[in-house]
Amino acid sequence: MESIDQADVFKGLTEDQHNRAIHIGIKKQLSPNEILFHQGSPASRCYLVMQGQLKLTKLNEHGKEVIIRYVGPGELTAAVVALRNGVYPVIAQSVGATEVIGWDHPTMMKLMRKFPDIAINFLGIVLARIEDVQQRYLEICTEQVDRRIARSLLRLMRWKGVKKEDGILIEIPLSRQNIADYSGTTLYTVSRTLSGWEKKNWIKSGREKIVVTDPHALVAFAEAG
Repeated sequence: MESIDQADVFKGLTEDQHNRAIHIGIKKQLSPNEILFHQGSPASRCYLVMQGQLKLTKLNEHGKEVIIRYVGPGELTAAVVALRNGVYPVIAQSVGATEVIGWDHPTMMKLMRKFPDIAINFLGIVLARIEDVQQRYLEICTEQVDRRIARSLLRLMRWKGVKKEDGILIEIPLSRQNIADYSGTTLYTVSRTLSGWEKKNWIKSGREKIVVTDPHALVAFAEAG
C-alpha cells in the first residue's frame, strides 16, 4: 500500500525493516463513526491509519466538541503513547470505513531501539504536531473568525483536496457544524460566512460537501492583514 510505504514514521527504513515493523503491529477495522479511543482513557497504543480517515476531537470543560485535526492514510496518531504511558488527550473517531494498525508502548520502544530511524521520525512528527497546535492557537487568539474559517478550509483542502471540473473538492464528509468545531466558532457564523463566499463564487457547498471554486481568492482573503 503506497501511502503506508511512504509514511513519515518509516522514512529511512529498508523494505525488510518496514515489513517487520508492520508485521508486529495489530490491525483493526473500524466501521463508519466508530470510536477508536476515548479522551481520558488509558493510552495503550499509537496508531497508523492505513485506509480511511480519523477525526480527532477534544471536549472542553463545557462539554463542547472541538475538532483538533483529521488523520489520513500514512499518518500517525497518539504518537506520545510510544514515548510515555498516560491517557489519550483526544477522542479518535473514524470518518467512513477505516483501517488502522497499532503498536503498544513496549513494542514501539523495542522497534525504536532496533531501528533508530523510527525514533528520529517520531521526534519530527511530535514537533510538527506541536507547531500545528501553536499555529491554530495563535489563529484563534489573534485572527478574525472569517479568516480562521478560510484557513481551516484551506488546511483541509491541501490535506484532502481533489481537483474537479468546478474546483477542488475536500474529499471528506464535512458538515457546517464540523467546520465550526474545527475553526473554534459557531454554526451560525460558519453558515453566514459560507453563504457570503458562495455568493462571491469562492466555494460551493452541499450536504457534508465543500468545493473550493476559487482557491486563489480564499488564500488572498486568509492572508490579508
